[in-house]
Amino acid sequence: MESRMLKPNELCDASIGAGCNKAKLTVLQVVVLGIIAGMFIALGGAASGVASHSIADAGLAKFVSGAIFPTGLILVVICGAELFTGNCLMIVPLMDRKISVKDVIRNWILVYFSNFIGSMLIAFLVFKAGVFGMSAGKLGGVVIKVASTKASLPFWTAFSSAILCNVLVCLGVWGAAAAKDVAGKIAIAWFPVMAFVVCGFEHCVANMYFLTAGMLAKSNPAFVQASGLSPDKIVNGAGIINNLIPVTLGNIVGGAVLVGLAYYAAYKYKPSTVKESVNGVDGLEAN
Repeated sequence: MESRMLKPNELCDASIGAGCNKAKLTVLQVVVLGIIAGMFIALGGAASGVASHSIADAGLAKFVSGAIFPTGLILVVICGAELFTGNCLMIVPLMDRKISVKDVIRNWILVYFSNFIGSMLIAFLVFKAGVFGMSAGKLGGVVIKVASTKASLPFWTAFSSAILCNVLVCLGVWGAAAAKDVAGKIAIAWFPVMAFVVCGFEHCVANMYFLTAGMLAKSNPAFVQASGLSPDKIVNGAGIINNLIPVTLGNIVGGAVLVGLAYYAAYKYKPSTVKESVNGVDGLEAN
């Protein structure tokens, strides 16, 4: 009977194949799929905010938000899209010498800024659709508070949180590749992403939406009043940059190093300096 999932040691080969396919995409394909991925993640972020904004209990609010947010990654995995955080796993085919450093950098840069475009587009549409006016503007106030809190995080706090975030996201992507049916892929992708949201870790593409949404929401005085923040504490352009730099770097470390490189080292890496014992025996016999 055929197995319904790949074995752990087979996932490295699956990741290598997926990374090679990503490296072959044209610029147009990468940009379009990157925009779509940014839209998917932003839609998950928007829906999670709507569902949780009026829940007073912090733990319950995080749980509800975490239960809904994975919709974005599930759409990326099932429908197909290019997500920067998941593409940190391109380090695996790079280490296996199947793609070049140039391939990885090209993909990461194009996908990153395409994700940003998609996230901003959804933030703008959600704002113009009047969603932030829910609960007499309370949601708009929460959107501003979330963005402002993220923008004020110290560098190392944001960096460390981002490492933890992308360990979970990339494990979701890595694990989803094991399943051979849609239900299995959804189940495997869901829980790691839910865990990062519940813990409040930092995801650069999600933050592209949350920070942009906060900037848009602060244009409405009613939302600003609902946030309860003083003008000097509200997110601004500098705050977006201050957040995205450490979060992006942390996401790369978490996904590329702690997941991609770790699994490559465990299942694929074979030091070239190691000699087979049989060669040593043959050498002795030759003498």
